[in-house]
Amino acid sequence: MTMFKKTTSVKSALLTLLLPAGIGLMALAWLVHGLLLDRMSREFVESRLKDEVAFLEHQIRSSDGNVDALQTGDYFQEMFHHAFAIHSPTQTTISPDSWAPLLEPLINTDRDGTFRVSGAKELNAPSDILAYRKAFRVNDTPMVVIVSEDLGALKRSQAELHAWTAIVSILLILMLAGVIWFGINFSMRPVVSLKTALKRLQVGEISRIDVQAPEEFRPLVQQLNQLLDSLDMRLERSRDALANLSHSVKTPISALRQILEDTSRPLDNDLRHQMAARLGDLDKQLEAEMRRSRFAGPQIGKSAYPLKQARDLLWMLGRLYPEKSFEMSSSLPEESRWPIEEHDLNEILGNLLDNAGKWSSRCVELSLSQNNGLARIVVTDDGQGVKENELTSLGQRGLRLDEQTPGHGLGLAVVREIIGRYGGHIRFSAASDGGLQVIVEISS
Repeated sequence: MTMFKKTTSVKSALLTLLLPAGIGLMALAWLVHGLLLDRMSREFVESRLKDEVAFLEHQIRSSDGNVDALQTGDYFQEMFHHAFAIHSPTQTTISPDSWAPLLEPLINTDRDGTFRVSGAKELNAPSDILAYRKAFRVNDTPMVVIVSEDLGALKRSQAELHAWTAIVSILLILMLAGVIWFGINFSMRPVVSLKTALKRLQVGEISRIDVQAPEEFRPLVQQLNQLLDSLDMRLERSRDALANLSHSVKTPISALRQILEDTSRPLDNDLRHQMAARLGDLDKQLEAEMRRSRFAGPQIGKSAYPLKQARDLLWMLGRLYPEKSFEMSSSLPEESRWPIEEHDLNEILGNLLDNAGKWSSRCVELSLSQNNGLARIVVTDDGQGVKENELTSLGQRGLRLDEQTPGHGLGLAVVREIIGRYGGHIRFSAASDGGLQVIVEISS
């Protein structure tokens, strides 16, 4: 069963994509902030504890290990803002006293460094502390110094800072949502202008779309205008074809009517031949106009494979002119495509190769290439060529629309007409071996 999904607007799609992404990144930043804050706080506390242990060690060494000579108790507590313990073989000093159950186990251990004690349930003592222990000797007397800090108070400060960070993050997310909404609406203004221009085009107020679109929308506007140009060209060709056909068949029809309405004259052989000639003219005119109507001109989304079509034509012409050689050279990739309608490319290649085959002596060369955005077709024959003063007249159509031109053969007027619809150019010149060389260049 086919599932139909409602088309999502560009605004909704961008909001659905950008807003969750912004929220996710902000949440990730908040989590990283919490981890970094905890790590930096711990490192900062450890550094302070080490400094205070070093200070106490210096004081003890200065007093030759006489702890009583030190100003302990409230002095150190107010100075360091930390609890501490000083142990010697003769005495142990712990401040404040309520921390003794937490620091005494650390005095009896044999390892120095940082310790964390958590989960303690002592009266008037914190449940989570960080302590730094250092043992040393003064005049062969072993000493132990421990300085510690209440991590609970530090965590409460961190939690408060982290909460304020969360509040600021939420405000930034709201601001981000507003900026995204404003940015989307501002960026979609060219679409609104394009929509307005299309409505004006529909009602006939303008003939082409002229919108100051950003770089991303310019190809769309250009393609729409090219499509309008193509439609106008087709309409103009249809009108011209009808006018030409009406003008061309009017005289032969009037002549036939006069012959048929004149009952006093019998239909002898001369009259029959005249009528057949008139009907032949009508048939040529109709065939010419029908052939012209098949020329598509530039069409959006239409393209042709030049190598494949050229090979097919060369194979067919090789059997039409078996006594002559048709050769092709090309630097194009096998799957190369040109923005030319297939029938138009067949008309160009077919007419040029057919004329070259008729007028060549032995060989016809076809070259296909593409460079700097130009599709290039070169057809060269080894025939008698064309006089220099007659090169400019090649491909010019006379007043009659029978596609016959003097000079190098048939169909060059058709080729010139098709190339002109694609904005291309055709040039005629003498080949190096005396024949004719035709160069066609069309924007690709």
